[in-house]
Amino acid sequence: MDRRDFLAATAVAAVSPIPKLAKLDTLAQAANRQYIELRRYHMIPGAKQRAFSTFVGEAMVPALNRAGVGKVGAFGVVYGENAPSLLLVLTHASLDSVVTLREKLAADAEYTRTGAAILDAPMADPPFVRVESSLLRAIEAMPTLEPSSGAGTTAPRIFEMRTYESHSDKAALNKLKMFNAGEVPIFRRTGLTPVFFGETVIGAKMPSLTYMLTFADMTARDAAWSAFSKDPEWKTLSADPQYKENVSAISDIILRPTPFSQI
Repeated sequence: MDRRDFLAATAVAAVSPIPKLAKLDTLAQAANRQYIELRRYHMIPGAKQRAFSTFVGEAMVPALNRAGVGKVGAFGVVYGENAPSLLLVLTHASLDSVVTLREKLAADAEYTRTGAAILDAPMADPPFVRVESSLLRAIEAMPTLEPSSGAGTTAPRIFEMRTYESHSDKAALNKLKMFNAGEVPIFRRTGLTPVFFGETVIGAKMPSLTYMLTFADMTARDAAWSAFSKDPEWKTLSADPQYKENVSAISDIILRPTPFSQI
């Protein structure tokens, strides 16, 4: 930088307000918040369910990674809404990644070749019943998904996915504010290890938010929730009048990762 450029830059800095560091941090988080797509495939029990799971592990997950999906979680339901199904969790860096994914997969020659038996199945012999999908945006306090420490290993672990519904948009935004105000660090400290927190952008039962936790087993899960309920900071936060009546319904499922889950 020469002297004239330096003086010009100094003059601009002198008249420009300097944002607070906390504000800069918030802006940085907001800019990098991932989109999290939840897909639930309703399966046909038996051989077709096994064949579709093999297809997802061997063809779909690698193709999703090639298409720019950073991590793919794949889970079976252990408890709650336990119809035959496969839940996929896809991470996207942008909305463009979400809306162009189908075209990217269709143009992937390796995917169409290795997955032909499923992709080309006729109407009379479908590989699954239907798929439901919803789109979340990660919250400011946890802008990106964090895979479990056991991802990619055979370490036993379970996952819990909870959805909080609110009776209005105002209440839903208030619950998001509560998580961003300090609830997430309390989760971490008490053993409720988070994988993601996301507000629902498109999906059923809106307005709502969904989050996922991971544990070694149900014993660890129960102990962590017990510690959370007794935590002094949580008691103070939950007793704050400004956060009153912001959740009207809670749904909860326990999941087990498939061998090909990347989360």
